[in-house]
Amino acid sequence: MTEGFPSTHNEAHDSFVGFQASDVHDSTINIVPPDASPQKKYEVGVRCLEEGLPGRARELIWDAITHNHDGPQIRFHWTLAMLSKRAHHDLSAEERRQLDRTRDVMQGYAEDKDWKPGLQVVFDLLALPGKADSETAAVLKRLRDLAPPQRDLIVHHLDLVLTSRTKATLWAEICELAKAGQFRGDRSRRVRYYFEPDPIGARTRPPEESTAFRYRPRLAAWTGLFVVAAGFLGISAVIAEPLTAIVELLIALGTGFLAARFGQRWWHNKHRLQAKEQELDQASNQEPVPDPAAPSPAPAGGGAPAADGFTSRVRKSFEHYFGKYVPHGFDHPEWLAHTAGIRAVLAAEVAFLYRESRISVDRVNWLIRYLARDAKDRHHNGALFAHRQRYRTPVTTKLACGLALAVLGVTSLAITVTAATGSAGAFHGLLTFAVFFGTIGSGRRAASVWLDIRSEEQRLVEETQEYHRRMYAREEEFQRWKERLEAIRPSDAEMEAWLSHDKVLFTADVLRHHQLTWYDIIAHTILTTPARPYRRARRRGGPWRYSRYTLRLFLATRNGIREISTEVDFARATRPGEQRTNYRFNAFSSVQVTEDDRIGYEMALLLSNGPARTIRIKDADSHQLEPYENARDLSQNNLDAAGFAHTFRLLEGIAADGKAWIERNNADSPPPADSTD
Repeated sequence: MTEGFPSTHNEAHDSFVGFQASDVHDSTINIVPPDASPQKKYEVGVRCLEEGLPGRARELIWDAITHNHDGPQIRFHWTLAMLSKRAHHDLSAEERRQLDRTRDVMQGYAEDKDWKPGLQVVFDLLALPGKADSETAAVLKRLRDLAPPQRDLIVHHLDLVLTSRTKATLWAEICELAKAGQFRGDRSRRVRYYFEPDPIGARTRPPEESTAFRYRPRLAAWTGLFVVAAGFLGISAVIAEPLTAIVELLIALGTGFLAARFGQRWWHNKHRLQAKEQELDQASNQEPVPDPAAPSPAPAGGGAPAADGFTSRVRKSFEHYFGKYVPHGFDHPEWLAHTAGIRAVLAAEVAFLYRESRISVDRVNWLIRYLARDAKDRHHNGALFAHRQRYRTPVTTKLACGLALAVLGVTSLAITVTAATGSAGAFHGLLTFAVFFGTIGSGRRAASVWLDIRSEEQRLVEETQEYHRRMYAREEEFQRWKERLEAIRPSDAEMEAWLSHDKVLFTADVLRHHQLTWYDIIAHTILTTPARPYRRARRRGGPWRYSRYTLRLFLATRNGIREISTEVDFARATRPGEQRTNYRFNAFSSVQVTEDDRIGYEMALLLSNGPARTIRIKDADSHQLEPYENARDLSQNNLDAAGFAHTFRLLEGIAADGKAWIERNNADSPPPADSTD
């Protein structure tokens, strides 16, 4: 029987959503090199235990123990790793014998105030089934007398092996601890940073190489022709009228120098301003071109993937952040229109710089966000279109250049007249004026080529300086954002603790709703799976963490199985709704698990009186493997974190033997240490 309640349940059976945001953080904190010391293996094992990976933890800590790194603290954590997310009947016979040997070895350890008493309490709790109430009360008193770190670890990790009587006695305290810790550490603000990808390094477009060398042969040719022609006029003028010619030549040289000085500045400013404005116009008028090599996300509503690529996503990100950082005095549409050209130029640069890396836009959003803020700041400083001010030629420069050219022209004509008046015949006079026009033409061509060369050289200098300035600013922003991420991003241990508190409080709400106590529960399990759509991230070697979870609680009572599922917005720890289903013990016919490289792990509950129910345990992650990662190990870590092993064993046992299996396999009737598997 299924009870209908308002629900946000989004199972999406037999479907595949093509896009879920994923990221792998580049961390080596839990990577164990082959030559690691026993101490290092123990430390990493403890971290794995804190992060919800007891299987990996017990392997590493046991390896440390077998290499003579032993003691009450090490055995305490190994014992918790052995029991975490497991019931008595999930342990093999050999594991139960290892626990018995640890209990014997413990007696030889030196006394301390924390670890040996904590380890003793663990074994006392394991021995509680069948004991009198007075003995249970004495053990619980010793548990409460432990220091908080040891006490809280025991209560958390022994969840599935505590007897119903013990669980019922401690439940109020467990719930209070969960309430106190659910939002500890500024959870609501920090969780989203866990899913922020590691930023890719700062880049900026280098200046284009100078093309000045291409013009030098032309400059040499025109300059040579000009020198020959000008030299002919000058020599002819000096021969005809020495004093007059020398004065005219000095005036020509002076005005020529001034014309070159002011003209070069005017020429450079004019061409650079034209180039900048043309770049803005062309970029703003260019339509985004889809990147055919980039994978396309599926639209939110299903259907065919959108024709979208890296360049388009960069443009959209620029539009988003420019719309977010709007200066005072502008509204959103007005600012976007005002900065259309600048956004387009910057988007083209970012797409060009990072396209070959085949990265997600999320990894470069730090730079886009910085550029949007920088545009806002430059607007406030009056420097948003700084090139218009920088390359504006003053009127005085233009007047000085024009006056110098006018004087140079008049003086050149005077030199020509002086040279022509001293000629012996009409032919020489005509030749002199012909050379004058040749001087003007070659000089104009030589000056034009020289101005292009000087402007190109100056462009390279300016762009090189700008390149270093931009790179320095972007590297500073990269380091600032990276350090902020490292400081604010939650650790895996914090993420696991918050999820654990959510599960406790969810279970408490379910028990309250159904008016159940732990005395009514024969066995229970809670399965943690992703809820779509989600963002997911993990550190290298660790399990996936999700922005949205589905918590699925199975409670085995004497009347049947209750399945209660809810979706959790992990940052806010909110549960909008629940879906509740009740089963009779004979409703399960079998449980099947399938693994698919494209889909991941799925568990199918085959019912005797209805269609099979498919539960997606985890999505495929083979395409997300980092160097030196093993697909099988990663998959096992994710199943371990989800609590899959105990859930599967419980449901499989119910499908096989019904209520009889549960009666035999509960915390109140643990198997003897020497029993076979």
